[in-house]
Amino acid sequence: QVQLVESGGGLVQAGGSLRLSCAASGTTFSAVTMGWYRQAPGKERELVAAITIGGNTNYADSVKGRFTISRDGSKNTIYLQMNSLKPEDTAAYRCNGLILGRIYWGQGTQVTVSS
Repeated sequence: QVQLVESGGGLVQAGGSLRLSCAASGTTFSAVTMGWYRQAPGKERELVAAITIGGNTNYADSVKGRFTISRDGSKNTIYLQMNSLKPEDTAAYRCNGLILGRIYWGQGTQVTVSS
């Protein structure tokens, strides 16, 4: 059973930083892509950042220059370094991974940025 588990969320003041982690277990196969999504109350879920097995990255315009996604090459683990956080970054953040043609999701971690 493949499972993705996120950690690292919390409450931070505007301008602060947080680092999210997402680790996939239950498989020996590498995820082709892994990514972070977020959903704020009353809003659609949106892609924040994604990274491929080859290291190619993609970011939402709203986080470019502030967030950095990275991946542990030897493990199905990704990180999201979030700097210069803004109140509008407040959301539930979830990671996902494409493994053997199937998408798996984590349960999510809450990020709250106070003004």
